[in-house]
Amino acid sequence: MPEPQPARTRDHALDDLTRAAYSLSAADSRLRGRATRTPGALSLTHARALRVLVETGPLSIGQLAAATETTGAATTQLVNGLVAAGYVTRERPTGDKRSVLVTLTDAGRRRHHERHAVLTQALDAALAHHDAARLDIATDVLRQLAAVYDQL
Repeated sequence: MPEPQPARTRDHALDDLTRAAYSLSAADSRLRGRATRTPGALSLTHARALRVLVETGPLSIGQLAAATETTGAATTQLVNGLVAAGYVTRERPTGDKRSVLVTLTDAGRRRHHERHAVLTQALDAALAHHDAARLDIATDVLRQLAAVYDQL
């Protein structure tokens, strides 16, 4: 007869969560690396920027930085990559020579919809055994992890 397993402690669960958070961070780094080496690949930051532009329309670099939760300098580099890929353009608003608006192209809109569909299908397949309530809990945990990361 197998021996009963000891009850799992909160400390063990938090340690596993910490390890999973590190793994998620490492996976994001690998994805960013692929995005810099592979034509058409998108990092999560690139994908987030496209999603923001789909949802809001043209934005200044500062507005896009705020909406994507990145710095202005990082957003400028991000936009450079998206311009090179043909996903966005930079346009000067009429009468304002200092500002630049980042505008989504048709190719950028298509790429966003493709990426969103792939991500949604991957999440649906990977998490098929979780109901909506558990997915809501996972969403809350991820948001809380983001807040913790911001405090570190």
